[in-house]
Amino acid sequence: MAIEIGQQAPAFTLYDSEKNKVSLADYKGKNVLLLFFPQSFTGGCTAQLCSARDNMASYNGANAQVLGISVDSVFTLGKFKAEQNLNFPLLSDFNKEVSTAYESIYTDWILDMKGVSKRSAFVIDKEGIVRYAEVLESAGDQPNFTAIQETLAGLN
Repeated sequence: MAIEIGQQAPAFTLYDSEKNKVSLADYKGKNVLLLFFPQSFTGGCTAQLCSARDNMASYNGANAQVLGISVDSVFTLGKFKAEQNLNFPLLSDFNKEVSTAYESIYTDWILDMKGVSKRSAFVIDKEGIVRYAEVLESAGDQPNFTAIQETLAGLN
């Protein structure tokens, strides 16, 4: 069943690229933008996350924490974050539990890869309620960052 606007966001705890545990509950009282992405070091994922990086002032203005999530290892995410100068946490869903909970996972992807995160975006409000949900079937597509910004603006 897909994540729906108005429902409580699935709770999670994952390791970030610095090997710290990060939970959604850590951000209660703050809006959260979850950005799921298939794989580090690919063109679409670089574009998606660099867009968030380059627009961080608007997310900060909306009292929003950006979190990137993929099934990549913490080590891969650490190198990707450093290479792209990303200014928000990247979380490793190596066991695919969070991507599955958010219905943001490919059963089969390119090159016979299984269990890769779908490019997705979720806005979660200060109380943990989903206010925006977009799961893209094509990894070549990008989230609607304009709609995300409008959703965040409406929460403050």
